[in-house]
Amino acid sequence: MKIAVVVFPGSNCDIDIYEALHTVCGADVEYVSHKRDNLDGFDAVMLPGGFSYGDYLRCGAIARFANIMPAIVKMADEGKPVFGTCNGFQILTEAGLLPGALKQNDSLKFVCKTVELQVENNKTPFTTKYGEKEHVKLPIAHADGSYYADDETLQKLEENNQVVFRYANENPNGSLHYIAGVCNERGNVLGMMPHPERAVEALLGNTDGLRLFQSLLENGTVKTEVAN
Repeated sequence: MKIAVVVFPGSNCDIDIYEALHTVCGADVEYVSHKRDNLDGFDAVMLPGGFSYGDYLRCGAIARFANIMPAIVKMADEGKPVFGTCNGFQILTEAGLLPGALKQNDSLKFVCKTVELQVENNKTPFTTKYGEKEHVKLPIAHADGSYYADDETLQKLEENNQVVFRYANENPNGSLHYIAGVCNERGNVLGMMPHPERAVEALLGNTDGLRLFQSLLENGTVKTEVAN
């Protein structure tokens, strides 16, 4: 399985995801420039956190028009795994690959800490190594991470089991329904605000994010459907 890590101007978690996959998991991973117009030969793609294009206009709004985006959309349409964390999540919503939007935290402040999550859907290609309703701890670091969607979209997300991660015990940013991560209807596109790539080694004090990448590598290019 060959995995692409897309690098946008302003990305700052691309190295984190690369090292989590390459050094910790031993995966075949490669940096890919936002200027590239294809992802031929890749089986999955990662969109890292950071501040793509300086977060001008809206977070992810300019990155959504990068040369690489049509290739990412193509991979999603083919059922290949597409993952975005933090700014990557914002880009996926701006591109229409995931429903909803990320707005400014209710506190109007940047939040950086470890939070507790509940795994709501362990049947996506990214979550099969987690237990259903399992609680895990992952770090967050964002100013615009409050998940928003209209009532109809929220109802559809809940009914289709598209809420993959939910904040537990506290809501650090004001996200509706305590949503921390969602997938598309097919289940092959996942976006989340927390950073699993920052929790993959015991040396760093937390390995709760490791199983997300292990799940991806184990499932390969399996086109998993969202279970109802």
